[in-house]
Amino acid sequence: MGRLVYSGITSLDGYVADEDGQFDWSAPDEEVHAFVNDLERSIGTALYGRALYEVMAVWDTMALADEPEVIRDYAGIWKATDKIVFSRSLPGVDTTNTRLERSFDSDAVRRLKEGSVRPLSVGGAMLAAQALRAGLVDDLHQLLSPVVVGGGKPFLPDGLRLDLELLDERRFGNGVVFLRYGVPQQPGSGR
Repeated sequence: MGRLVYSGITSLDGYVADEDGQFDWSAPDEEVHAFVNDLERSIGTALYGRALYEVMAVWDTMALADEPEVIRDYAGIWKATDKIVFSRSLPGVDTTNTRLERSFDSDAVRRLKEGSVRPLSVGGAMLAAQALRAGLVDDLHQLLSPVVVGGGKPFLPDGLRLDLELLDERRFGNGVVFLRYGVPQQPGSGR
């Protein structure tokens, strides 16, 4: 059975984007990017919300000739990963290995996990909130950036209570800290 991983690069105060929707402060340096590449390399299927998918779609067509190896590597990883985009408003998807679903069905995602031999990821704070509330997320990966933005789009939804188990941590030269938490089965989660 595949594990569902929710990953995000956040501010120290827990936001994936600031109040203006900006996230340029979270751009990883080469060391952090290589680490993220290694995390993403094992993912078989990525679940995306509309907004994050629209940001990430650039990896499908980005000109790579003058980019560093770490960028070229990530583009290859992204293209090779199966992607499911959940959106009611997106007219369609045209990136490699991508399909569109109009609504998030927790039972369908549970079956997808059960049928997968590789880990899955969920991206986009709103979609991840649905997966977290449904008890589908097995691991949280948070890369804390050394910045406080004071508000914006939170990494984790309000009103959610989870008891977590710290499984791994790593500190990077640019001040970013990686935290990996396991999400033990919660009472009433159905897993």
